[in-house]
Amino acid sequence: MSSTGNGCKKASWPEVVGLPADEAKAVILKDKPDADVILVPFGMGVQQDLRLNRVRVFVGTIASVVTVVLTPQPG
Repeated sequence: MSSTGNGCKKASWPEVVGLPADEAKAVILKDKPDADVILVPFGMGVQQDLRLNRVRVFVGTIASVVTVVLTPQPG
C-alpha cells in the first residue's frame, strides 16, 4: 500500500461513515492525495480487481443527502 503525503499508511476511513459523500471524499483525499475515490451506490456490484490507489465509497441516500454507509478501504 502506498504511503500518504504525511508518511502514514491508511487502511480504512471509519470516521467518514455517516458523512455526506463530498465531505468523505475530501477527508480521504487529504489522507491519500493519490487516491482514485469512486462513489458507488450501496448494493451495486463492482469488479473484484485490486487497485491500491482506488478507494470505493459506498453511499446511500439518508434524508435526501448522499451519505457514506460502509467504511471505505483501498482496493
